[in-house]
Amino acid sequence: MTNKKYLFFISQNYSFAILRPLQKAILARGGEVRWFLYGSEIRHEFLRSNETKIESISDINRYGPIAVFVPGNTVPAFIPGLKVAVFHGFNSGKLNRKGREDHFNIRGCFDLYCTQGPNTTKTFQALANKHQHFLVCETGWPAIDPLFEPLVDNKSNIPTVLMCSTFSRNLTCAPILLDTIKRLSQTGKWQWKIQFHPKMDPKIVAQYKAIQSEYLTFVETDNVIPLLQEADVMLCDTSSVLIMFLLQGKPVVTFNNISPNDYLINIKDANKLEESLALALEKPEWLMKNIQEFISQTHPAQDGLASVRILDKVENMINSAERAAKSKPMNLIRAFKMRKELSYWKF
Repeated sequence: MTNKKYLFFISQNYSFAILRPLQKAILARGGEVRWFLYGSEIRHEFLRSNETKIESISDINRYGPIAVFVPGNTVPAFIPGLKVAVFHGFNSGKLNRKGREDHFNIRGCFDLYCTQGPNTTKTFQALANKHQHFLVCETGWPAIDPLFEPLVDNKSNIPTVLMCSTFSRNLTCAPILLDTIKRLSQTGKWQWKIQFHPKMDPKIVAQYKAIQSEYLTFVETDNVIPLLQEADVMLCDTSSVLIMFLLQGKPVVTFNNISPNDYLINIKDANKLEESLALALEKPEWLMKNIQEFISQTHPAQDGLASVRILDKVENMINSAERAAKSKPMNLIRAFKMRKELSYWKF
């Protein structure tokens, strides 16, 4: 190809860590990358000095990307390039308002879905056969390419518990476990790291910041990978970040998980938290076997080359003009909403 220009289309801070491994692969091949940041929830200062931001839809059209990578649900049809879904997380079983798994909601925006493992590829391929306006390729998830790189040894000399929680009021364990975590951290038995979804209630964030100590640290970051690598066990609820942790072959204790499968130690009583974490740290054989089976279905690729596979597939589609059998459907309501959100009315 002679014009390898790519666009990253993002509206959430976690997107930086998802797409940077892909950016690394593109630059290694001599390609160009531009970042388009939109919406009120994205922090532009998270962009690094060696990364280039593009300011407007008009600038995108002049730039002329051959592919647009999106770690989200929608992308406007009125910008150029192959539209590629790389997902903002794993399927954690959350349901949308219609009672369907939101991870598999087809919105008619993408030419290609880059799936993570057999348990998502199978469903998306069935949907591709049904709708016939997008392709599916199992590549792995670019966000976790760095997860399989060697870790610089800065671990604590005592076990580290990483506590993560979703922002959903109905699913979050953060307010319920606050007092228990405070008490356990004061024993000095374990080192605690606390990291929440960026949309977490600020009041809950403030409560956890207030209990910081020698053995408990609240971490605000756009890249959770180093925390996952450092920790020995995770405490979570129904956040999809627990899947990333499991892929390392490490145990997870969940509180009121909506799908408490056998690869998790799930509890419903805060009084059982300490004993459950202790059990997880022992890594019982039955639990580790179940975790390995989960990995084989969720993200079997452990080589850190998901970004390379994504780029290979995209370049192949562009070079060969490979496309789905049908065109993507027109959705006038969604198109209008995106034009309004992005203040773009040129046709």
